[in-house]
This record gives sequence, structure tokens and C-alpha cells, in this order.
Amino acid sequence: MVTIKQIADMCGVSRGTVDRVLNNRGNVKPEKRKRVLEVMRELNYQPNPAGKALAARKHKPVVGILLPSEGIVFFDDVLETMHRMARRYEDYGVRFVWRLLRGYHADEQCAAIEELRHEVNALIVNPMSEPAVIQKIDECVADGIFVITINNDVELSHRQLYVGSDYYEGGQTAGALLQMIGPEELKTGVLMGSKAMLGHRQRLDGFCDILRKNPHFELLAVEENEDDERISYEKAKAMLEKYPELNALFVISAGASGAGQAVKELGRVQSVTLIVFDTIPTTVQLMKEGVVKAALYQHPHQQAAKAIRAAFEYLVNGVRPEKQQDIVQNEIRILQNVGR
Repeated sequence: MVTIKQIADMCGVSRGTVDRVLNNRGNVKPEKRKRVLEVMRELNYQPNPAGKALAARKHKPVVGILLPSEGIVFFDDVLETMHRMARRYEDYGVRFVWRLLRGYHADEQCAAIEELRHEVNALIVNPMSEPAVIQKIDECVADGIFVITINNDVELSHRQLYVGSDYYEGGQTAGALLQMIGPEELKTGVLMGSKAMLGHRQRLDGFCDILRKNPHFELLAVEENEDDERISYEKAKAMLEKYPELNALFVISAGASGAGQAVKELGRVQSVTLIVFDTIPTTVQLMKEGVVKAALYQHPHQQAAKAIRAAFEYLVNGVRPEKQQDIVQNEIRILQNVGR
């Protein structure tokens, strides 16, 4: 078993320095911290669980989780895994504080971040791409809080880690898929959650960048649905009624159930190719009914596990992520493989 003394000897530092790096406390020169962490990884050093728990309980680290999850079924899987891992890590003395919001409102998100800022040592947040929210994130980082953005990133912030899918690539994949399974003449409508979400804009960009090369593609309308099923139904129905020639519909984030209901209600199941994100139960049912032709899966359980684990490793073991992005792969799901 590798010991702290062995690591200290290999790095030419004291055991106290290694201990400070492990527990993320005290002043350690960046080059020494980097060397200690490198040697730990090379030797696959695993701190004694009892020692980790004792150190964590002494420092009482707190992880804040802020998600706009109310009313968005996708986040049910995210929260299921987060709660399961939180129960495990609570044995190490880590405490978790939850703030679950509904919809995309920058003032509410800022207020929640400000509230958590005075209580937490790490923050996992699904942020809006609004200047006020970015400022709050940067204030957290300046206060020494370890910030992880999950499932949506923000531009120009100082967050330490993003965990989630590649939104632009996801949009490109959806566009290429639509060309493969849709009609030759594509008269397309798009429903997106919010232009205030960077990821939603990136998916739209990727989708359009692929399809605008197709001379048979026409984008008829882009509407925001706030990731709300009722609004999605209303916007999809209005779009289908306004554009009877519409034969393809892409739902960028949540809202597939509402859009699918509108397609069914107007008798357009056979004439509209509907592509969506996420394989939540209502989407799977729509696939069985032939309403949704394909969905892109972005591994919500993986995203949750990676984010919680990164916060734990930083707070308890003092290990920073090796890269600033931890990307999960988008996967195409059709009826024949949706249950896998």
C-alpha cells in the first residue's frame, strides 16, 4: 500500500505538504501541488477511507446543487443518480444542499446562487447564459467555491468544470439524421427551450449548419417552449396550423411530449418526421406509436455521476479535474434500441 511518506519522499516535500494537498488546505506552491497530484496518480494512491471520512467530517464540506428541474422529466434521471451518490458520500461527512427551480429566470437563478454562495464549498449548477448569472458564478469561484456546470455550460465564466454533452455536435447529428430519415424536401420547424441557454443555441447552430448545405432544406420557424410541455404543445400546434407544408420537426431540449401530442391531434403522424432529445418514458411511448421517429440520448445518469464524483474528489481528496470539460457522447436511439 502506498503511503503519504512515500509520496512525500518521491516529491521531495514534507508529509505535511502532501496532507495539505490531499485535504485542500493551507498554502502549497502550485508546482509542488501539481507534482504531488501527478505522483498520486502514477502510484494509484487511494487514501484510507476512514481517514478520508474523518478529514471530511472535520472540515464539513458542503455541495450545493442548483437545477431548473421542476417540470422537466429529463432531470428525474439526473436527480436519481445524484441522490444515490449523495447518500454514499454523506458517509464521508459531505453534506448536500438542493435548490430545484422551475423555468429559466435569471433573477431566480442569481438569487439561489447568492443564497448557496454563503453555505457551500462546491456548486453544481445548470446555468443560464445570462451576464448576471455568469457574474454570480465568477463571484463563487473568487470566494474559493469549486463550480461545476452540468448539462449546460456558460461562456466566459471561470467555472472549473463542465459535465455534459457536446451540444453543437448533437445538433449536427440531429440535422444529419433528419436528412437520412426525413423527406427529400425538408420544410422544418424547431422548438427550443430558451435562447438564454447556451447549449440550446449551440444545438440550433449545429442543426442549421448541417442542413443549410442542403438545397432542399427550408427552416420555417423557430419557437421557444421554456422546456414546458404545455407551451410546447401550443407552439407546435400553432406552427403546424400556420405551415401546413411543414413535414419535419426538431425538439432541441424538453417538450417532446407536447409536440408529439400536437402532431397526433392534427393527424400529422405520417406526414411529419419528429426528432427529439432524451428517451424519457413519454418519448418512448411516442416512439412505439410511430410519432417520434428518433431521439438523441445524452446519458443523464453519467452526467450526474461525473459531476458529483468531481465535487467529492475535490473537496475530500483535493484532486482537481485534469481537463475543463468532461463530455458524454450523444447517441441515436430508435424504437429498436431505445430500451438499452
